[in-house]
Order: sequence, then structure tokens, then C-alpha cells
Amino acid sequence: MSDQRWNAVCARDASYNGKFWFGVVTTGVYCKPSCAARQPKRENVRFFASIDAAQQAGLRACKRCKPDSADTLDTTPVLSKLLEICRYVDANPTAAHTLTTLSKRAAISPFHMHRLFKSFLQITPRDYVEQVRVAALKNRLRSTASVTDAIYDSGFESSSAVYGRLDAHLGMTPRKYREGGEGIGISFAFGTTPLGKVLIGATDRGICYLQFGDTERELLEQLAAEYPKAQITPSAATKDEYFVKWMAALNTNLSGKKSNAVLPLDVQGTAFQKRVWEFLRTIPSGDVVSYAEVAKGIGSPKAIRAAATACASNRIGVLIPCHRVIRGTGELGGYRWGLPRKRTLIDMERKKKR
Repeated sequence: MSDQRWNAVCARDASYNGKFWFGVVTTGVYCKPSCAARQPKRENVRFFASIDAAQQAGLRACKRCKPDSADTLDTTPVLSKLLEICRYVDANPTAAHTLTTLSKRAAISPFHMHRLFKSFLQITPRDYVEQVRVAALKNRLRSTASVTDAIYDSGFESSSAVYGRLDAHLGMTPRKYREGGEGIGISFAFGTTPLGKVLIGATDRGICYLQFGDTERELLEQLAAEYPKAQITPSAATKDEYFVKWMAALNTNLSGKKSNAVLPLDVQGTAFQKRVWEFLRTIPSGDVVSYAEVAKGIGSPKAIRAAATACASNRIGVLIPCHRVIRGTGELGGYRWGLPRKRTLIDMERKKKR
């Protein structure tokens, strides 16, 4: 086995990457088999079955071949470990999960555990645990009379410590979420655009909802489903001027021109979703990018599928221009308001750009 591994190192055989690592005791580094650095002497080389084993031997990662990067891993075993941990957290949201306890359960180092989550899920283990607890909290808030009980029953240590963080996850406080948005005021107005009927909904912070549809009834039912107990009312006379300006700005955007109007947005989502949506707003009108380019643009090049999901979760059409993202093959991909609208938007913007 050692001779086979040594031959792979001599040949810089990339097919062995992720199957073993080799360390050079004279330099104190470990590498992947395909490392392009100068070939070491055989007597100074040690072979390791895992990154953890190399690190436990006191070696550090080679800066040239970066043997601890995700693309050098044999993904089958590491993904199995990652999925095992995710399923365990999903099934036990109230357990005292820490990086140390999770890494012990998977029989890998805390460093390796943290790297697995960041490489494949684009979040830390702590973030994943919090997301699972938030999901459990959403279910409990609907069935538990006490908000405090729901928070503790979902695995959070205290109510005061989590309220600020949960506002970003739920788009409102836990109590307001449990009440279906009760007490939250949302004004709305309908309009007509080249894409058909549109509904704009706004809180006192700004536009929180911009959806296209075939009928006003359909649009209003969708808004009500999002906030079943919110105070949803037609725009008041004192606010009509805002909706008029917003509708004018929307139609200006739809015409492919740049509006000078400042449109305040009340954007609610996870930190990752907000990064994606902010990037979308930097794409010039008339241009399109791929989901892979979006992922790369936010600094998470491996999070292509997550970037696509964030685009699909966008509730503020056009103003957050998810229509400017297509598949790498050139196909349109998905669009929550229908591919004909997406095609129309892209064509209109390209025509105006010429």
C-alpha cells in the first residue's frame, strides 16, 4: 500500500486526491497526492488516511495544493458524516449541541466538522443548529399558548437572548409570528403593468411584498396567506402618494430605464438570502448572470443550489431582480411568476439597453 501511495505522489496522480494525504516531516506540511511542489525524499514522507491524522501528527496544510479544501475530499464518506450529523440535530433540536459534541459524535475533529458545514452547506454548525431550532419554534408558536414556553421547548436557552436574532428569521417578533402577523400593519395597492396585475404591500419600513398575478383576488389571497392575521388594508389616502410614486418607479424599471425614485424595502430573510438579494440588485438592467455567478459573487462559489433557492424565495419582484438570473446552459430556469414574464422582462431590458 505504501509503495502504491508513493507511486501516486511521484506521478502527482490527482485520482488519489481525497483517498490519502502525505506529510513531509522535514517541512512540517501535509499535501494531497497531486501537489505540484518539489518532490520530497521518500524517507521524509509519511502517509495519512485523513486530514485529522495529519494534523494530529503536528503537520500543517500545504499552502500550494491546499489539501484541506473541499474539492480534494472523497465526498462520499464526508457527506455521509455530514448528513448523519444533520439528521441527528433535526431529530434532537433541544439537545445541547456544540461543535465539540457534534464532532465527537462524528468521530472527527472540531476543525474538520466546522469545515464540512462551511464547504457543503455554506453555514457553520452553530447556524445550522439555530435554523433547526427556529423551524421547531415556528411549529410550537402555532400550538403553544406561551411564547416563552415555545422558545424554551425549541432548545433556546433564554427568551431575551434570542429575540433579536429571531426577528431576522421570522420577519417579526416570535409573538407576532405566533399571531400570524397580528398587529403588523400592511397597506396594499393594485396596479397594472406590462406584465399584468401587480400588488404592492408595504409596512411602515417599506415595500415588503411585490407580486404579479392574473387577478386582484388571486394577489390579495396570496398576501393574506403570507400574513393571515396582519392588519391588511387598502392604502390610506395619506399614503396614496407613496404608492403612486412606487408604481411609477416600477413601470419605469419595467420599461428598462433607471428610476431615480428611492424605493424603501422591508426585506426579511436569512443572512444568506439577503446576501443573494443584495447581489441581484447590482446586476445591470439588460444583463443576465448564472446561478453559479451569483454564488461566486457573494463569496460562496459552491452554494449554487442555495443561491437558486434564495432567488426563488424572493417576494419583491423586479425591484430585487431575480429574473436576471438564468441557468449556466442559457436556459431561463425557474421564475415564481411564470417563465413568460421572465422572458418578457429580459427581452424588454435588453431592447432598451441597445
